[in-house]
Amino acid sequence: MSHPSRRQMLGLIGALTAAGLLPAGVRSGEAATGLQLGPAIPFSADSVADLARSLAAAPYAPPPAISREWRDLSYDMLREIWFDGRRALFRETQGAVRAEFFVAGLFFAHKIRINAVEQGQSQQIGFDLGAFATTDRFPSLPGDGTGFAGFRLLGELQARDRFQEYVVFQGASYFRAIGKDNGYGISARGLALHTAGRTLEEFPVFREFWIEAAEPDAPTVTVHALLDSPSVAGAYTFAITKGATTEMTVSARLFPRVDLTDVGIAPGTSMFLFNGIDRSRFDDFRRRVHDSDGLLMMNGAGETLWRPLNNPGKVEVSEFLDNGPLGFGLMQRARALGDFNDLQARYDRRPSLWVEPLGDWGPGAVVLIEIPTDKEVNDNIVTFWKPASPLQAGREHRFDYRLYWGDKAPAEGAVAPVIATSAGTRVFEDGRLFAIDYAPHPALGDDPARIEVRVTTSAGRVASPILQRNPGTGGLRLDFTVKGEPRHAELRAELWRSGRRAAEVWMNRWVKAS
Repeated sequence: MSHPSRRQMLGLIGALTAAGLLPAGVRSGEAATGLQLGPAIPFSADSVADLARSLAAAPYAPPPAISREWRDLSYDMLREIWFDGRRALFRETQGAVRAEFFVAGLFFAHKIRINAVEQGQSQQIGFDLGAFATTDRFPSLPGDGTGFAGFRLLGELQARDRFQEYVVFQGASYFRAIGKDNGYGISARGLALHTAGRTLEEFPVFREFWIEAAEPDAPTVTVHALLDSPSVAGAYTFAITKGATTEMTVSARLFPRVDLTDVGIAPGTSMFLFNGIDRSRFDDFRRRVHDSDGLLMMNGAGETLWRPLNNPGKVEVSEFLDNGPLGFGLMQRARALGDFNDLQARYDRRPSLWVEPLGDWGPGAVVLIEIPTDKEVNDNIVTFWKPASPLQAGREHRFDYRLYWGDKAPAEGAVAPVIATSAGTRVFEDGRLFAIDYAPHPALGDDPARIEVRVTTSAGRVASPILQRNPGTGGLRLDFTVKGEPRHAELRAELWRSGRRAAEVWMNRWVKAS
């Protein structure tokens, strides 16, 4: 990919606030890899919370930017510089984690501070342009004009003695992770503010990080982050366990400067261009193009809900009211290479991202925002939890949750999952046909005739629902037609057997193209 995407633009242009670098005068040590380390000071997770509390009590002050010549680098030119892996943090310790760094430039317009933590002591890492390698095409620029833009973690994800990248923190409060057999796709953020709201979206930034060393074979590594923006400061702790599914236990302590009325907790950002729901706008050799194909929710009442994603003609915002959610997330359920027919992008390997609240989050809503796009480089899908009440200024608000990055969510499997949704105009009669495929599951039983089908629409009328075996999947397919040519309809389909739901509740918003 040789051009910047919305994934980069949102994450990078959003990096408007970050901290300065360690001044040369306070450097007091050198790691075995040659990294310059500042003086050791006592550290704990409460240290970050104290910093966030102090920031929130003072007016917001943006940090200095990188120099003009570093901001003027092109996207392709920025790819000509990279960190020398021989200088990786903790490389000399033979521990379970190493860290490599990214240089600030172009859309990474400000410097962030990164610290190393060992045995309860923190040391700031001094930025050194000499720790980066370049091609002969990269211009000669002064190192004091730039700094760190972020970092990536490396560990023994697939094999012993082979350290490979599995987590990246870079750009505003964006971060990404993968499971053992995944490639990067969906991103998470520390916090969302005014996303698709009436006011300009605000992008909080992780302005300082603390990366903890880990003993050899340690299953979990820990990263702390200080979040800041004009509206809020925050302290985050990420306990990251790599594996077939990479898990992150997140503790977020927020200290608003103002009342936060339009806030998103545990936001995820993904891409959906097209699949079988509506691909009429795309002349493309592939069958699907998306990082995620649906929003999965398990609400406080124990219902499992599936909302297939759409690429709408205008911004669509959906709110799913709930109290004490059990989980939600953007899923990638198409897992066969043939589902996409793309040998380069390998969308079949993109991870799903499931959010599991820890503790009672109370009343609020899972919010889904779908933004029109005509290119797959644009991240156009956002989801998060929106509390029912504003987060009041001058108080601490805590949200704990666990993130799962991998092929499946731990909530899947209680009932038959939806594996595909297709739609199109009927050929021999009026109306729009919807086809929902369900995976094989014991809850469906052996006889489709014994399953009660419930399909409703908010506009128009439902006709000719048919539930039958799909020999291609081994599961069931539900077909139905929406008649009356509504311009907008909220659709819902349920399968019941012996008085219980046998499948995920399917929901979809149909908006007729202009």
